[in-house]
Amino acid sequence: MEILGTTLRICVDDLDRAIVFYERVTGGRALRFERGGVSVAAVGAFLLMSGPEEELDVLRKVAATVAVTDLDDAHTTLVGAGAQVIAGPVATPVGRNLIAVHPDGSVFEYVDRKPA
Repeated sequence: MEILGTTLRICVDDLDRAIVFYERVTGGRALRFERGGVSVAAVGAFLLMSGPEEELDVLRKVAATVAVTDLDDAHTTLVGAGAQVIAGPVATPVGRNLIAVHPDGSVFEYVDRKPA
């Protein structure tokens, strides 16, 4: 499994206000989309999320998003190493993802940029 990088996940109350700050800090432009009732903006290495508290409570349990070259390879590697895949792989607006619990209890989202 080749890891390309990680994205820090941040839950915010005011997505528009947060976007202004993170665009200035990173020098990048936000890529916005909706997912399951949550408004999301990807800005550089940050994934900003805003929405209903019950949805955000679930999202806060995921420590980070890990970008990989191939989600199928990541799935095989993770399971072979003892992780438990609890969601996915599923299609997203920018590729595919899965959620895995590592043997130490850490929860991570793994994503690739391949269409489903």
